[in-house]
Amino acid sequence: MNYIEKYYAEIQNGNIVVSDKVRRVYKHLVDKIHHPGQYIYDDNKAQFAIDFIQNFCRHSKGKWAGKPVILELWQKAMTAAMFGFVDKDTGLREYRQVILIVARKNGKSTWAACIGLFLLIADGEGGPEIYSAATKRDQAKLIWSEAVRMVKKSPAFSRRLKCLVSKIRCAMNEGTFEPLGSDSNKLDGLNVHGALIDELHALKDKNIYDVIVDGMTAREQPLCLITTTAGMIRDNIFDQKYNECQRIINGYDDGEYVDERVLPIVYELDSRDEWLKPECWQKANPALGSIKDRDELARKVYAAKKEPLLIKNLLCKDFDMRETSGQAYFTFEQLNNEATYDIQALHPRYGIGGFDLSDTTDLTCATMLFMVPGDDTIYVRQMYWVPEELFDKRCQEDNEPYDVWEKRGLLRKSPGFRIDYRLIKKWFEEMQTEYDCYLYKCGYDRWSASYLVEDMKSTFGESVLVPVAQGKQTLSAPMKNLGAELTAKRVNYDNNPILKWCMVNVAVDVDRNDNIQPCKTSNPRKRIDGFASLLDAFVVLEQNRENYLNLI
Repeated sequence: MNYIEKYYAEIQNGNIVVSDKVRRVYKHLVDKIHHPGQYIYDDNKAQFAIDFIQNFCRHSKGKWAGKPVILELWQKAMTAAMFGFVDKDTGLREYRQVILIVARKNGKSTWAACIGLFLLIADGEGGPEIYSAATKRDQAKLIWSEAVRMVKKSPAFSRRLKCLVSKIRCAMNEGTFEPLGSDSNKLDGLNVHGALIDELHALKDKNIYDVIVDGMTAREQPLCLITTTAGMIRDNIFDQKYNECQRIINGYDDGEYVDERVLPIVYELDSRDEWLKPECWQKANPALGSIKDRDELARKVYAAKKEPLLIKNLLCKDFDMRETSGQAYFTFEQLNNEATYDIQALHPRYGIGGFDLSDTTDLTCATMLFMVPGDDTIYVRQMYWVPEELFDKRCQEDNEPYDVWEKRGLLRKSPGFRIDYRLIKKWFEEMQTEYDCYLYKCGYDRWSASYLVEDMKSTFGESVLVPVAQGKQTLSAPMKNLGAELTAKRVNYDNNPILKWCMVNVAVDVDRNDNIQPCKTSNPRKRIDGFASLLDAFVVLEQNRENYLNLI
């Protein structure tokens, strides 16, 4: 029985507790072993990689410093999957990308350094280029520096490898292993055999990832290893890769999305409340009790029970739950809803609008909420605007994919340097003419541009426009109720990434009576306009719910 089968057997008999995603991945791998196709499992190749690590790699820190790296069963199974599945004709590896998402302090950086050294020395590649990559070169040096320390601790490595200031050189095959950051001057002309991307959640954009992937095309069996914990920055490359992992794993069962070049290993809690259950902690921490100290984790959990402000960081870093920043009002689990809808199939007849205006800096957003008979879901339709002359500058300064959002039809450019507010009225008219959805009421900030309000009144009727005071007395109860609706997944916003980003950025101003109103987090580049527009519409829905439901 190989290590993949051994690990899955331990999962099946309950000796090892893993997340549902990990269980499904290893079930799939075992099925592939027993029912091979073009790719087969070669245990000799898998064992070769494992033996290399355990015979030559040594720990560099702490109580294990200088001792051989002995892989745990979960690491052996993962390593076996990476190197054991090969093309039956060519012997080349099947998996070209491995994504390991695991809580901190589970030994991922040490393991990644071992993999990097294997790719440099023992993978049979001529002139291999191995890179440890991150946004900043200092971050990229973390895994690389661990590899350097391993070389210095190992007599076998020291005879074959030379550690320079920013490079490990292998004389046997002219190979190199070096750190690479987005701020590096060596981003062109890469010929990547192995890439180690650490802490994906910290990448501010896809640039370094794209450079690495593009640089792998000339190699026969390149390998990109991504190791990361969850993060608190939403709608970035981490979320993209996490969602890709989800699609791949779901595809094992339904066949809708198939990618056998990517191996997704996601250690996480299956539900948010499992952080209170010690028997579930291993789901996100496969090395709990060996590499990671169980008592220390228990102390963190105890502290978080006493101080709720600690919970978000604990869930994110120690239990691998995607979260929002510590200042954010909504948890990611609360606001995240990946459900979509077909507005043509729903046939909404009446909607409730809201809009939030900006001049040049923030986003301008219009919202239409609607419900349909026999369904308690609140459906959300939105449109955003950015001044055309400032569009490129905003993409760069905000570091958000406005260009992608525009191509998807979620955002539009307003000609010139300022927002033409007539575009808002035009969009509500589009909702009426294209979808036959009429504006029943529309909430707006009382300090909004008066000419737009008057223009809207002349088009849709005097009684349609409803001023919404932007204070705690008006907004507190609706905002809390909207939070409850989001938690219950009764707000379907068509998985709009702009609104999701805006909700992630919402903090609250609280008075002594626990009344709240939305405000931005401390980062001025984080917009909340989509949520403000949504909340204005929701306030009016709350005020007119009975009449609106009778109308539809």
